Amino acid sequence: MPLSASPVVRRVRLGVELRRLRRRESMTLEQVCARLGWASTSKLSRIELGQSRPDLADVLDLLDVYAVPPHQRDELIVIARDAATGRGWSKALGEMGERQRAYAELEAGAERIVEYQPALVPGLLQTPAYARLRVTAGALLADGVDVEADVRARAVRQELLVRSDPPHYTALIDERACDPGGLPADVWRDQLRHLLTLAERPHVTVRVLPRGASPGDDLHPLAPFSYYAYPDPADPRTVLVETLTTDLRLVAETDVARYEQVIERLLAAALTEEATVELLARRLGAAPVPRPRDPHELE
Repeated sequence: MPLSASPVVRRVRLGVELRRLRRRESMTLEQVCARLGWASTSKLSRIELGQSRPDLADVLDLLDVYAVPPHQRDELIVIARDAATGRGWSKALGEMGERQRAYAELEAGAERIVEYQPALVPGLLQTPAYARLRVTAGALLADGVDVEADVRARAVRQELLVRSDPPHYTALIDERACDPGGLPADVWRDQLRHLLTLAERPHVTVRVLPRGASPGDDLHPLAPFSYYAYPDPADPRTVLVETLTTDLRLVAETDVARYEQVIERLLAAALTEEATVELLARRLGAAPVPRPRDPHELE
């Protein structure tokens, strides 16, 4: 079931629009809350910052206070309904941890996704076996990680690359992520085959940054990140920066524009699509073939 719009992005969009309307009316948070009989300004503040799932009735009350004309009101009601989506998403996304859900919600409805990974194959391109080993390794640094649930979550997210209206997806992968890194030979060969298969899809672009390549001007990113752009230009373009413990979501225009510069520099420094495929094919040809298991080996 494809998810057509990201509630996370729509919440930010709704908050921006409501804050603009309030300021247009020269009203403070306190004045609006007093008019509506809300106990404190925290509720309105969280709605304007896109930090909470809004109640449609509350949004309608705000539109009344701001005397929003019918045509604009209808548009904002559609955005508010997208922003308030909850139960249907939980069912569609299934069992997901907080970090996987954050990615899935940003990926939904995206028109363009660009991911940069300096050390690993991005999650949307991972085979289950590769993902299982990587998640297991990461679980050593965190308590309570459900490895199998995380692997299943990646499989659900990957469905967007094979749906009828997929986003244009670009993976920028550092060459060191193309090394086996101690993975079993069969897992690594299957992962390379999978990358080559996905690279054949017209909406998927895989580009490798060769060792020593630099985008210049000290713009080389220090951490993995994902960039999302949406069909509605008023929906905020978003960057999710991956850290060891949590992920940082950026929506400020100046922050996102900086990452767009980085993406353009990385694309200029990366191998072409054709050269990337040749490199991956050479790696696949050089990868050791797993030795068939001897049936007489001890269990």
